[in-house]
Amino acid sequence: MGKHDKLLAKLKSRPKDFPFQEIATLLIGFGYVLNQGGSGSRVKFEHERFAPIFMHKPHPSPLLKPYQIDQVLDVLKQEGLL
Repeated sequence: MGKHDKLLAKLKSRPKDFPFQEIATLLIGFGYVLNQGGSGSRVKFEHERFAPIFMHKPHPSPLLKPYQIDQVLDVLKQEGLL
């Protein structure tokens, strides 16, 4: 099982300790590109074929909130990536 598969399995388990960097690594593995835009914590993951994923980069803690994990899982399911 590769790193991408391990991250995906971890995401599917809806953990309470999933850092932003791991979601970025996972989405980049699916072909998304991270666009941090201007100032502020809002980021966008763009894909040439799929709808973008918007979220706020968590701070000061790097851990995603449960609704952010659910949002990413929902988008990946809608796009047929899961």
